[in-house]
Amino acid sequence: MSEAPVIAERGSFLEVLRVFARLGCTSFGGPVAHLGYFRAECVERRRWLGEAEYADIIALCQFLPGPASSQTAVSLGILRAGVPGGLAAWLGFTTPSAILMILFAYGIGRLGNINDAGWLHGLKLVAVAVVAQAVWGMARSLLPDRPRVTLAIGAALLVLAVPTSLGQLAAIAIGALLGWALINEPRREVPVGLGLSIPQPIAVSALVAFFALLVLLPLVADNAAHTLQLIDRFYRAGALVFGGGHVVLPLLHQAVVPPGWINDNGFLAGYGAAQAMPGPLFTFAAYLGTAMQPAPHGWIGGVICLLAIYLPSFLLLLGVLPFWDALRRQGAVQAALRGVNAAVVGVLLAALYTPIWTSAVNSPRDFGIGLVAFLLLVFWKMPPWLVVVLGALGTEALAMF
Repeated sequence: MSEAPVIAERGSFLEVLRVFARLGCTSFGGPVAHLGYFRAECVERRRWLGEAEYADIIALCQFLPGPASSQTAVSLGILRAGVPGGLAAWLGFTTPSAILMILFAYGIGRLGNINDAGWLHGLKLVAVAVVAQAVWGMARSLLPDRPRVTLAIGAALLVLAVPTSLGQLAAIAIGALLGWALINEPRREVPVGLGLSIPQPIAVSALVAFFALLVLLPLVADNAAHTLQLIDRFYRAGALVFGGGHVVLPLLHQAVVPPGWINDNGFLAGYGAAQAMPGPLFTFAAYLGTAMQPAPHGWIGGVICLLAIYLPSFLLLLGVLPFWDALRRQGAVQAALRGVNAAVVGVLLAALYTPIWTSAVNSPRDFGIGLVAFLLLVFWKMPPWLVVVLGALGTEALAMF
């Protein structure tokens, strides 16, 4: 059962925008860390939804193509304030890093290699603590018995053995099957609806638009203006990639480097900068649109590419969320979701090790900083943004000795 009521009252566009703008400025560490930040803010601190409902949303976003963390943010915004809330969540979470990437394309990045900065390493260490907090909290809520603990560990082992989006999808699918077949304990109450306010005609229209654009854009883009070619290639990248983040790299490389729109050095420089920014890695599209040579380029090209790569996610969520809300309340689906939620904990556990831990913890001092961050988050209940600031300043200060 959920530990918190599901959306007891509706929020506003500005409330969601404010919450996710702060998250967009402080959520370092990549997609898995983002899920930890969202959980701390929306489940633990604000009680917008319960642990099980949050895990259900993560499971859905892992199955859908596109950037899973951004889709989770949009879903949380929709639950809180309807479709305008979903837009507010996307704007708040995406805008800070998109602006930074556009500025980088204009030459800000020539000031130095920010990837070597001590404060950036501190942010990575805080991300370790944030993901560990998410795994800790979700495990306590979603793994109440030995079968589900075993399933979570099995999912983690599978993801570690197959470290791709295919491994994650397989772990969640196997979790659903085992949950349906083996975890037969009935819930004591029917899950509360998520309170979605998306009319079914809008949902169906969004799904039709998603597939129509996926089919029609390539047919008309080849001999069309460069703007339409940009929209086509970035829309397909957003529509066909599972796992988001780093997985989209080869698709975008194939879309922009062979035609000569940007060279390899420029592509890789922007990708390196994107990994140092807070918020979603998909804002790399804003850099590419700004840095490419054919018009439109500059900030206008950046905005076009950013909107094109995110449009499929919006259409899919608008189309799928209402049906998912109804489906997740069915008895058989609930049994499967108990297995899925256990598998989600395992996926996060595997991600805690790689890439989060392996990319950040290189010494006993690093482990100590991460341990202190975990203490502040879990036991002192400090807000994540404050721990982010303290982690960056503390690591930079220690680097001087």
